[in-house]
Amino acid sequence: MSNLFSQLRLPADQAAIENFIAAHRPLENGTALYRAPFWSDSQRAFLKEEIIEDADWAAVIDELNGRLR
Repeated sequence: MSNLFSQLRLPADQAAIENFIAAHRPLENGTALYRAPFWSDSQRAFLKEEIIEDADWAAVIDELNGRLR
């Protein structure tokens, strides 16, 4: 998870990740993760591309998605 946060240019230590999740949950079930209002345009594009392509990041992005629900 910390590598994903680094890739998104967010603080990536465990406390920062937990704070991010706590601050942004719950994400509505009908909202795709990449469409959440708290992402920048570049973060949104990265998340969308990685999910659509089922790329290496997809499993970690799915984990983050679950934790935000």
